[in-house]
Amino acid sequence: MRAALVPIELPEWAWQRAEVRQALRARDVGAVFRHVQQYAGASQARIATATGMTQARVNEIINGRREVSRLDVYERIAEGLNMPDDARHLLGLASQREKRSGGRAFDLAAFPEVVRVYADQASAAEEIRRQARTAAELDVLAVRGLGLIGLNDSLLRGSVLRPSPPRVRVLLLHPEAPSLAVRAAEIGESAESLASGVRLSEARLRELSSSGDVRVYRYRMLPTWRIIRLDSTLFVSAFDAGWEGHESATYKVMETPHGPLYRGFRRMFEAIVDDGVRTV
Repeated sequence: MRAALVPIELPEWAWQRAEVRQALRARDVGAVFRHVQQYAGASQARIATATGMTQARVNEIINGRREVSRLDVYERIAEGLNMPDDARHLLGLASQREKRSGGRAFDLAAFPEVVRVYADQASAAEEIRRQARTAAELDVLAVRGLGLIGLNDSLLRGSVLRPSPPRVRVLLLHPEAPSLAVRAAEIGESAESLASGVRLSEARLRELSSSGDVRVYRYRMLPTWRIIRLDSTLFVSAFDAGWEGHESATYKVMETPHGPLYRGFRRMFEAIVDDGVRTV
């Protein structure tokens, strides 16, 4: 049995400082830990003891070599730092009272799921690749997916080829669906060219299926959302007339106890899988 953790006590005023609140709102745990070192005089070893981590892990987080994404780890950090309820809310966690009582009353604005906004996919690429290296599950909703996973230099293909690959599900637009012709016209491309891209992506993904759990499905609706899910983190962008999904702003959405966005996008993805046609 793990020994009880001894929380770190920060001065009450420290939780009200603008830089601390900004770090909580951005879920920048490395910055939070640095503020704990500054305002509580806590060493990395002390932070590790309080939060149930190793000192090496704390060091990686502080120096930006590792990012926290799991809810149970956020909860452990909040408890280890004895966060007041307003700080917990900024981090996207329920208050201690709500947690103990199981109560459902909350201010939705206190549970921010959108933790970062990037100008486009290129701006988010480094973070997506970093999370993809260790993800156990990878879901992709795209049109043809060549830039994401269908080619050798695609954003996510390397993460599928690692020694312990993730479970992969990819949703691609049906090359014979009427919506493909609509989408092709929106981006100034021929339907034949767009359909060929989908088929090429499927063929390249079929190559990966011999060495891992890779499943590909076709859907028929007009593309609206472009989604990359890496475990409990989503990277979401939109398709619209005149631009590709990778040119759209990319929103990083993280699962929180009460937030509807992550759950809503997950539900939509599962519904498309259920209604789709599996090709790989």
